[in-house]
Amino acid sequence: MRHCSVQVRGLLTRDELDRYNALIEVGHFLESEKRYDHVAVVQKEIDILILPAIERLKEKGRQRDRDTEAYLARKAQMEAELEAALRDDEDED
Repeated sequence: MRHCSVQVRGLLTRDELDRYNALIEVGHFLESEKRYDHVAVVQKEIDILILPAIERLKEKGRQRDRDTEAYLARKAQMEAELEAALRDDEDED
């Protein structure tokens, strides 16, 4: 059985996590019984189950990128304003 990443698991809802853990347990049992044909079906269900959490993780990444872009834009604007103020001060001298 393939586990999903810790990041994805952290974004599963309580119900999704309970179902995930139950499916993993079933999958491990089937593996111990060498019932790999059924393990594949369980793994496919796990892959489907974690899709919403993967999308939530992607959205967190996109939001982080938007926040970084906004921060860099504000920083560039403040630097430009500071340079303009310094030029004004030099012109006054």
